[in-house]
Amino acid sequence: MVSLGSLWLPIVLSAFLAFLVSNVLHMVLPHHRGDYRRVPSEDEVQAALRKFQLPPGDYLLPRPPNMAAMKDPAFLEKRRQGPVVVMTVMTGEFNMGLIMAQWFAFCLVVSVFAGYLASLAIAPGAPYLKVSQVASCAAFMAYGLAAVPASIWYGKSWATTAKTLVDALVYGFVTGGTFGWLWPSS
Repeated sequence: MVSLGSLWLPIVLSAFLAFLVSNVLHMVLPHHRGDYRRVPSEDEVQAALRKFQLPPGDYLLPRPPNMAAMKDPAFLEKRRQGPVVVMTVMTGEFNMGLIMAQWFAFCLVVSVFAGYLASLAIAPGAPYLKVSQVASCAAFMAYGLAAVPASIWYGKSWATTAKTLVDALVYGFVTGGTFGWLWPSS
């Protein structure tokens, strides 16, 4: 068994590399630019919502007060008429430094768990490919699979989810490749 402490370098380096690659995928390549559509009459819609002073959080419209109300004809009619909206309200402040720090921390957590799983499954001196397969799979699951339920339950675009899964596959390969490269020999 490999100790998690002996994996500090691949953990930190794979987190950094996944962080770096994610920045390239999201800021340089164009494939995520169409993930969110623009609302028609954006200024008017924003002004209309502003008057309600919605605190940051997740909202569903229409939202029944309980499960029984989901069968109420009035609720069913509201839903049929639409629009049905799932939205997240954020503050107007945008602190890119904090967001990037949180993303890097998440990359670090993913790498710790990928390393932990690999340390339980693979002996020191294992071949690159074996280490890479286990760590890549663990990282892919962490980076990507959580995106799927949003498409199933909340109607998030399957195209956006597919792009997220492709990104997760790239991050997984970067993570697994780093662990395979730096895996302890003894």
